[in-house]
Amino acid sequence: MEAALGASWNLPHSCKGGSCGLCKARLLAGEVHYPNGRPLGLSDAEIGAGYILLCQARARSDLELELHEVRAAHEGGASRLPCRIERAVPVTHDVMRVLLRRPPAVDFAFKAGQYVDIVLSDDKRRSFSIASPPHDSRLLELHVRRVAGGEFTEWLFGNGRREDDGRDVALQRTAVQDALITIEGPLGRFFYREAPPGAGPLLLIGGGTGIAPLLSILRHIIENGIERELILYWGARGRRDLYVDSAILELGRRAPRMRYVPVLSEPEPGWAGRIGFVHAAVLQDFDELGGCEIYAAGPPAMIEALRSEFPRHGAAADRLYCDSFDYAQDSLERQRSSAATKS
Repeated sequence: MEAALGASWNLPHSCKGGSCGLCKARLLAGEVHYPNGRPLGLSDAEIGAGYILLCQARARSDLELELHEVRAAHEGGASRLPCRIERAVPVTHDVMRVLLRRPPAVDFAFKAGQYVDIVLSDDKRRSFSIASPPHDSRLLELHVRRVAGGEFTEWLFGNGRREDDGRDVALQRTAVQDALITIEGPLGRFFYREAPPGAGPLLLIGGGTGIAPLLSILRHIIENGIERELILYWGARGRRDLYVDSAILELGRRAPRMRYVPVLSEPEPGWAGRIGFVHAAVLQDFDELGGCEIYAAGPPAMIEALRSEFPRHGAAADRLYCDSFDYAQDSLERQRSSAATKS
């Protein structure tokens, strides 16, 4: 680490004391030693897999290292950093609102709409969009949907105890609260682009937890006083799945040029709003999409339908930005294995 910094190369790091694990790298060839003893930031499994901590390791020979990231000191980009779970609150039966506190001394500049990876054991990753805006990044807000067989979500939901007092559903202090996790980011090319003069309406389309990056974009625009016509469509199954409905309505009260259209595919009796698939609701309202700048985030089926049908209604390819929310491959494999066992 000292050699890299001295040569003006910026490697991910934070504590420089061997406990945060941020400067982890894999040793491919060569020999190192730890004059201060084995660092706390490495597990037995990581040591067995050949990982070292660059802030503590001293070279005994020339080294060949597998670095997750290396860049010139003046360059930006993604980095790994430890975050502590400040709060984890169930906002519906299968979605958790997670607030992460990042190290105060570490800069984390992201664009509205980007995501982070949560790094699990064996370098497996789970991707979650950031729901908070760049100007309010003291706590990073993630919306985590429970996935059957999901390593991270089963831990997150399984270690919590729900208590409903008739008003709020809160996750009590458990092993999840204050847990230290590693994230990598910011990542992704799905982010808000500043509009050129005379730009048309900004059309935002979310499905399920795909509302998270759109919420970041909305807050970025509204809370920074950017004047734009905003139209948000949010698709969900039932009324309870519109878990940030009140927050969106509050944003709408502050932005007179914003219109919000919730769409339910499986509505409860008495629902007076729109019904069906969210992309179909958009097409019912817009004969021509050529003047719109479109941001869409949600399940693969929604994104596939949107990409197939919207161009036929004039949507320009260079103004159609999509973020498909899919399951991690190993979670899908665990689900298939579980289904096969039960069948």
